[in-house]
Amino acid sequence: MNIRVEHIEKRYSNHTALDDVSFEVPDQSVFGLLGPNGAGKTSLIRIITRITGPDSGTIYFGNEPSRPDHIYQIGYMPEERGLYKKMEVGEQAIYFAQLKGMSRSDAVKELRYWFDKFEIRPWWKKKVEELSKGMAQKVQFIVTVVHKPDLLILDEPFTGFDPVNTNLIKDELLRLNKKGITILLSTHRMESVEELCSHIVLINKAKNVLHGSVKEIRKQYRSGVFEVRYKGHPVSLVAGLWGPYELLKNHDEGDHHYAQIKLSDPEQTNTLIQSLISEVQVLSFNELIPAMNDIFINAVKEKGEIVESEN
Repeated sequence: MNIRVEHIEKRYSNHTALDDVSFEVPDQSVFGLLGPNGAGKTSLIRIITRITGPDSGTIYFGNEPSRPDHIYQIGYMPEERGLYKKMEVGEQAIYFAQLKGMSRSDAVKELRYWFDKFEIRPWWKKKVEELSKGMAQKVQFIVTVVHKPDLLILDEPFTGFDPVNTNLIKDELLRLNKKGITILLSTHRMESVEELCSHIVLINKAKNVLHGSVKEIRKQYRSGVFEVRYKGHPVSLVAGLWGPYELLKNHDEGDHHYAQIKLSDPEQTNTLIQSLISEVQVLSFNELIPAMNDIFINAVKEKGEIVESEN
């Protein structure tokens, strides 16, 4: 499902949560809604899911403005988990599935499949308050996806998961995406983006700072710095550097050497490699691509804003 966010504004009393935010979530993408805590991500999600409305602007599902019945095409897992502690796990999962339009028989069938898949079937009759935090998270994820939504929205989905279960959820998200589900992943942890997202929007202080495909954004913020591991004398490497190159680092590292070289024109890599191999034995040659967190900081600085602290 393709989603368009057009000129969304939202204010609460004297606080501006969203300030003219626009971007597009491509159909069948894994889309990262990124930014520090308090940037406006959750406010935007609540507007997309029709929990609240915008002060101005429009959300489009496909080519249609958002309608009440669009919520049946959405699976939403909020950051604040919403399970009732005194209810049995299975009955509660059935209840949530029926809220999304499923019959009881279809809900039971699908839920048993998911409970078996996540190895929590023995907990079907247990009360939610008896579950560990990780198990409760699994149940929350299951009730989010059980009705097979076209759009899956997850707000900080990996909070509370250990590394094993984090990888389990990541694998499931990628599997669901391959089946055609569009995924909107909201997080302030940029490392999640590196593995999952094909497109992103960066929001800071209620404003859209940067958006587009991860591939194009990384290309836009290329540093032109390349890492070289080589054998030979460091002086020989320096001798091979002629032209628009800047040597940033050059030191021993065990039985070989390590250098970082900055090119004024990152497209001239072949010329650089040719100049190096005439002087030293090149073991590896890699471009140092900026991490998404570094890109975010640079994008915010370009806007003349201060990056909010996560601490």
